[in-house]
Amino acid sequence: MLGPNVGGGGLGRYVEELVRELGQLDHKNRYVLFLKQENFGTTAMKAEKRLANAHWYTLKEQLVMPWVIDRERLDLVHFPHWNVPLLTRTPFVVTIHDLILLEEPRSAKATTRSPLVFLLKRLAYRIVLRHALKHARAIIAVSAYTKSSILSHFPWVPAEKIHVIHEGLTNLSTFPPAPPSHLPTSPYFLYVGNAYPHKNLTALLHAFSLFHKRHPEVRLILAGQGDIFYERLKRESTQIDLPANAVEFVSNPSDKDLASLYRGATLYLFPSRLEGFGLPPLEAMSFGVPVAAARRTSLPEILGDAALWFDPDNQDEMVNAMEKGLTDTDLREQLIKKGFEQIKRYSWTTMARKVLTVYESVDDGLVDYES
Repeated sequence: MLGPNVGGGGLGRYVEELVRELGQLDHKNRYVLFLKQENFGTTAMKAEKRLANAHWYTLKEQLVMPWVIDRERLDLVHFPHWNVPLLTRTPFVVTIHDLILLEEPRSAKATTRSPLVFLLKRLAYRIVLRHALKHARAIIAVSAYTKSSILSHFPWVPAEKIHVIHEGLTNLSTFPPAPPSHLPTSPYFLYVGNAYPHKNLTALLHAFSLFHKRHPEVRLILAGQGDIFYERLKRESTQIDLPANAVEFVSNPSDKDLASLYRGATLYLFPSRLEGFGLPPLEAMSFGVPVAAARRTSLPEILGDAALWFDPDNQDEMVNAMEKGLTDTDLREQLIKKGFEQIKRYSWTTMARKVLTVYESVDDGLVDYES
């Protein structure tokens, strides 16, 4: 059974694909999905559904969801993120994607609230996260980096309680190419994802402004959820020495839109300072796009030797990566070839099988760590 639906970005992709794969793999267990109204008719999994109109990360979620879940008398609930309601009595498994609020010093900027409210939310985060780690029957970490991060911040968590299960890769190439009239006519670099401070997009814009002086024919496309963080980034872009048409923002792209953007990109840029996994660069590799990425956190683990690396805090390295990614033909061919090999490591089906094994290993409140 999968617990409360969360939306948007890589986390939404994780839930969507896990639900779909479990529906195809497991015909023995009964599943119940707790969904908000807007998601009630979207899931492809054949499962019982329960309406749970409590927005994630809210007091209502903490108060309402325990009652909604516990009344079902389930054997196990899977929370796909750290926001486990404190009063839930049903045994649970939790997936931890990252510990950004603990590890990213700039995380205070990733809020529209006052500093006091942010501090209170940060305290609540620590309380809820600590409870989730302590009381989970098993913890799923999406990378070895995330597991090491958990053990670093919470050394009392038994290492054997944490199962490293990599995410998969969605095949977006099944979408047909967009008509030529809908595609950019000039070479472009691409970034896909949100605009939270740890994504380091302001630094990317500054580096691109230097690169663009040498290569004015190249544009930068930033695609992600149209929210206040992207609006803030748009305002910042006008204060950087860049022509108005050098940077394009694509808001709320569909999978079909993403497929078209990946398909036409010259280079994919991923300057993030902190990632628990990092799906977009793998998606770019699946379209034969060379990837230049920050040499930080989980990214070397996930991308291996299939990326051109740079220090996300070193502007010169970022500019040099753009230069090589555009002009070094041999390097581009090597990165494309290695990228196609690297993506073979990631499968949603494989992920779901391993998650199902974790479910089944939870028995009478104990995890069989030898299985």
